[in-house]
This record gives sequence, C-alpha cells and structure tokens, in this order.
Amino acid sequence: MRKVLVTGGSGKLGMAVLRDLVAHGYKVLNLDQQPLPEPVCPSVRVDLTNFGEVAAAILGGVDERPGPFEAVVHLAAIPAPGLAANSKTFANNVPSSYNVFEASRLAGIKNVVFASSETVLGLPFDTPPPYAPVDEEYYPRPESAYSLGKLLDETMAVQFCRWDPELRMVGLRFSNVMYPEDYAAFPRFDADPQGRKWNLWGYIDARDGAQAVRRAIQAEFKGFEAFIIANADTVMSRSNMSLLAEVFPAVPTKGNVTTNGTLLSIEKAKRMLGYAPQYSWRTESVAKR
Repeated sequence: MRKVLVTGGSGKLGMAVLRDLVAHGYKVLNLDQQPLPEPVCPSVRVDLTNFGEVAAAILGGVDERPGPFEAVVHLAAIPAPGLAANSKTFANNVPSSYNVFEASRLAGIKNVVFASSETVLGLPFDTPPPYAPVDEEYYPRPESAYSLGKLLDETMAVQFCRWDPELRMVGLRFSNVMYPEDYAAFPRFDADPQGRKWNLWGYIDARDGAQAVRRAIQAEFKGFEAFIIANADTVMSRSNMSLLAEVFPAVPTKGNVTTNGTLLSIEKAKRMLGYAPQYSWRTESVAKR
C-alpha cells in the first residue's frame, strides 16, 4: 500500500503524520482548508462539510491529483472543545466525518483511520474515572459537544463496518498532542497536580501519534476498533500512586500502576497495532541540556 489520502494534515498532529508517511515511502495527498506550513506533499483545499468536494477528492476527481487511494486518514476537525461555539464545533466535525466515511465507501476504500479523542473517556474528569489506568473497556462518557461528536464518529464507524464486513475502520483516541518544544513547560506541572488531572496527566508526542496512524493503516483485522493513543509515561515527575491518592482518592486501580507509566492505558494499541512509543519528555528534555 503506497497511496494514502489524509485530511487535516496542516494541523499539529497532521504535519507529523504527513512527515512520517512520506518518510516511510507512502505517496500522500493532503486535504485541508489551510495551506501546509511546509511542502511535505501535495495538498488540495477542500471544504470537508461539502460532500461534493470531499467525494471528488477521494474518488480521484481533482485535476492532477488522481486516485485511487488505498487508505484514508481523517484528522481534520475543530480540534478541541471551547475553540468555537458548541453548535459550530458539532456542525463542522460530525458532517465532515460522515462525508469522509461515505465518500471512502463509494470509492471502495476498505481502510479508514480517523482521529477520535481521549475526551470520550470522560474528560475533563470533573467526574472521576471509574478506575485507573483508564482503558477502552467502559462505555464512552462525552462531556462536551466536541467529545459527543467524536463518539458519533465512532458510532458511525461501527455501522459502516456492519454494512461491509471487509471494511476496517480505526478510531485513534489521541491524548494531548505535544512537540519537543512543548516539553520545557513539563517540570512546572509537578507544583499543581490539579492542573493536569483533566486527562490523568497524559500526553502524546506528535511523532508517536504519527507512528500509531501508520500502524493502524498497516493493521490486518476487519471491522471497527478504538484505541487510546498516549505516550508510555505521564507529564509528571511525581509518582502515580501519590497523584491518585491526592487527586482521586476514591478511584480504584486496575492492573499494574507503575511509578510514572501512563494512566491512559495503551495496552490494546500495543497488542493489536504493535504500537510502541519511541519518545518521552524525560529523555527529550535531558537531550537538550
């Protein structure tokens, strides 16, 4: 497989995904309303809420940007709660996902990877999680219009796969995306454990997020699966047990809680995708000293 269509490649995670796919020999076309910050691959400006534009691009009907595409990676969205009015976030994100999924179906594409979100786990955890580390086993608990939209994306994917048993759709529940330049702020997080409790002190290095996308493209199972995608550690130097005792004293632990290991379980992604985080703010920060 060598020809992949990506939506939202101009974004923070998207640029890392484009760089990773190109570096691994894929031919990539990006769809986005924003221009690419650097010319990693060809890019077409498309309004993803317009089904005609989306279908034309995915079916290979854009001049000089023909298909067929073997896989679609859908990352484009208003990327977080609170950036736009709730109705606008919902009206942009959910129809865009439907348009991408349906156009991929019409094009006969059997491999679709899309950005879901850690927020479906119940973030910002004002209501404590049912246990820690959290995993994919409990039913999603959206707490915002953004998160509700991500749950609907996953629900649509389940039904698209029911319609077509040969289809694979992967929803990657990405944690808070970081680049190495963001790591300078991490040591300050220890002073206030409440400041990052909203996602159990998790993060995802954009390069490891890109690795997860590539491994999802290369997966061999059929049907829909959702995966939490986080780094192997937390953003804190303090131990997990001290953090949980102070911030979530009534939350039971499930399985092995290590000193600084992620509390957003990535065991399913390791097992089914072969996902193996390569980066950590701890080693990146040391390397810069």
